[in-house]
Amino acid sequence: MSLSTQLAALLDTAPIYDTVHHLHVGLAATAADIRAAQRLRYQVFVEEMGARLNCAEPGIESDLFDPYCQHLIVRDHAVGKVVGCYRILTDTQAGRAGGYYSQSEFDLTRLLALPGRFMEVGRTCVHPDYRNGATIALLWNGLARFMVMNKFDYLMGCASIPLRTGTGEALAVYRRLAPRHLSPETLRVHPRVPLPQVQLAGTEEKAAVPPLVKAYLRAGAMICGEPAWDPQFNVADLFILMRTDSINERYLRHFVNRA
Repeated sequence: MSLSTQLAALLDTAPIYDTVHHLHVGLAATAADIRAAQRLRYQVFVEEMGARLNCAEPGIESDLFDPYCQHLIVRDHAVGKVVGCYRILTDTQAGRAGGYYSQSEFDLTRLLALPGRFMEVGRTCVHPDYRNGATIALLWNGLARFMVMNKFDYLMGCASIPLRTGTGEALAVYRRLAPRHLSPETLRVHPRVPLPQVQLAGTEEKAAVPPLVKAYLRAGAMICGEPAWDPQFNVADLFILMRTDSINERYLRHFVNRA
């Protein structure tokens, strides 16, 4: 039995709700669901993290890719609000959108020449009051379910490192992770706006790896090259790639069981 078949069997029997915390994960079904996710994105990215965005509507964070995406949301039914979200852009919809969001930050030419199906994830955020194991577990449950059930071969996207203290911290994170998690040369991508190189003076071991980056790597993802600078969000983005057949089943089972 292939790994993909094993994962499909595991996810097919797994719940997609958390009755203890009144949480449920699923794809946005209405325009109101999507707007609720966009409000959460504004709260997290703009109000909390200080992103400098030209938002067309007050309190709504959106861009030209949103209409082409599936929006995975976690809702707290006890209070009736969206508390976590992921944005998914499939290869089919990327063709209609004119490309992937990641292509604005990286040259993906070699990567996209690979045979197989791709899905891109991004705009990941969780409400400050719900940054716990239950919410994250449900998001990963829904994401893995979507990837496996729809027979995608690769998951890819940008994982951000906040630039609170300048670019040195992000470079230190990259150099700390690269020895173990850097992809083969044939799977490398190149940032369109690289980070300025600075002297780190041996700070790699102390660099704090963001939780989302840790989660991707534990699940079996690779880092495909040096980070790019995203000036709007004031973050450094690592491009991550994960093959369905290399997903860490033990790690996924942990999240499915928690959900």
